[in-house]
Parts: sequence; structure tokens; C-alpha cells
Amino acid sequence: MERTQIVIITVTVAVFLWSAIMVAMGQVAAIASLAPALGLTVHQIVRTVRPRTAPAPGPGIAAVPDQEDGAP
Repeated sequence: MERTQIVIITVTVAVFLWSAIMVAMGQVAAIASLAPALGLTVHQIVRTVRPRTAPAPGPGIAAVPDQEDGAP
């Protein structure tokens, strides 16, 4: 595992552990207000971890002129 992956996993576990402790202590309102931030955190982590794929090189699509009703 790379160092970056270890850091990402550690931070993610810490955030979710903190959230679980808050719920266990009865701070459901705090979790409800932080749920969007937690969702965004998960989304960003998943997007960062997934490999980025470049579009395959190939011929481009030629532009076709628009000729509706004899317009120039």
C-alpha cells in the first residue's frame, strides 16, 4: 500500500469513528447536521482513489455544417 492510501484510510476511519462516538453519546442532532459533510468526504475519497482514465486517442469527429431550410 502506498503512503497516500494509508493516510486516506486512517483519516476516513477516524472521521467515522468520531461520528459513531457522537451517536453513542446521544448527539444525533450533531450527526444529522454533519451528514452532508460526511457524504462529501466519502465521495471525494472514492473519487481520489479511483484511477483516472484518459480518453483513448483516435480520430476526431468532423463537424457537419447545419443546412436547415437553405440557411447560409
